[in-house]
Amino acid sequence: KPSQSYIALISTAILSSPEKKLLLSDIYQWIMDNYPYFKNKEKSWRNSVRHNLSLNECFVKAGRSDNGKGHFWAIHPANLEDFAKGDYHRRRARR
Repeated sequence: KPSQSYIALISTAILSSPEKKLLLSDIYQWIMDNYPYFKNKEKSWRNSVRHNLSLNECFVKAGRSDNGKGHFWAIHPANLEDFAKGDYHRRRARR
């Protein structure tokens, strides 16, 4: 099991994309591709990903997908610099 928090996993996935935003399904896929531990696990870890996206202010919706199914998720600009440096300490986004 990865030692990183879900915030760290999600942030790393988002930061790895050229547009710095991903759909929920793309976040799942990135996690499974980079951490085989999640490939064969029950799908309950996906609930944790959704929970972290919706409850942490460091993640923001960044527009609807082209096909209209789902939103892109991005890192709040106030957290972007810290997350890019690997500092995932939970702090309120400065809005």
